[in-house]
Amino acid sequence: MALKATIFKVDLSLADMDRNHYENYALTLARHPSENDVRMMVRLLAFMRYADEALVFGKGLSTDEEPDLWLKDLTGVINLWIVVGQPDERWLRKASGRAGKVIVFCYGDRVVDVWWEQNRATLEKLPNLTVFRLSSEDTQALAALTNRAMSLQCMIQDGEMLITGEGDAVRIEPVVMFVAP
Repeated sequence: MALKATIFKVDLSLADMDRNHYENYALTLARHPSENDVRMMVRLLAFMRYADEALVFGKGLSTDEEPDLWLKDLTGVINLWIVVGQPDERWLRKASGRAGKVIVFCYGDRVVDVWWEQNRATLEKLPNLTVFRLSSEDTQALAALTNRAMSLQCMIQDGEMLITGEGDAVRIEPVVMFVAP
């Protein structure tokens, strides 16, 4: 018998001063059985960073054809394709051809260094790619906020994200590893 996804409910209050976007979101996240709290919370962080009414979570780990999050316009054109982790460079090339902008949120310290060095030459050729890096300390602090019913507040200013919930506030500043010219 296959294991089922665990459902998390999130009430998110967002104040993104960089984009002048202020909104409340009621989100439902499904955590795949093979996904850990860190990865799920990085997906949520990516949502916070690019929040929009049309931004939706993909099917995640259960399919290779969809990103972790994407934003489509009314005609079905993919404007934004967001992935978490260290995806295969061939998959990113395909995503780059399908979407207006491709964003990667990497985490894992040494693993990110190895992935970037192995794929850098190819990835730097993609015309619409942005790669962010999150430290292990930041992702562990973010994962500590995990709860089946979360009430979170996120303030974004000058690229820095302050996320509060139950417990301590978490301050995260994603490091830009690469932005296509």
